[in-house]
Amino acid sequence: NSSYKKGSEKKRDYSDVNEVVTRKHAINIHKGSHGVDLKKCGPWALKEIQKLAVKEMGIPDVHIDTRISKAAWAKGMRSVPYCFHVRLSRKYNEDEGSASKFCVLVTYAPVTTLKNLHSQW
Repeated sequence: NSSYKKGSEKKRDYSDVNEVVTRKHAINIHKGSHGVDLKKCGPWALKEIQKLAVKEMGIPDVHIDTRISKAAWAKGMRSVPYCFHVRLSRKYNEDEGSASKFCVLVTYAPVTTLKNLHSQW
């Protein structure tokens, strides 16, 4: 049947890109940090958070809060925390010279325990 498509061939529906939305995500940085140089783990973690924000929200303009940066560097450059709990907010862009109408603000959502947390939206 030609109408059937496999999971990898499906197009993602970005119809909600024109809405103001807030979503919570639990990001496991430890899974992807294998093979990364120890001296590059801190910067790599922040780049991965930014990539996730672009992928999930569909907007390339991402602003990362300083509290995420402080949390990533809290244990030093080499030992990044295993998990981050972040809030992705799609907001109207306040920069007048920007090309896109929206931007994504990534803020840190501290939690007492990271057990049984799932992404919510």
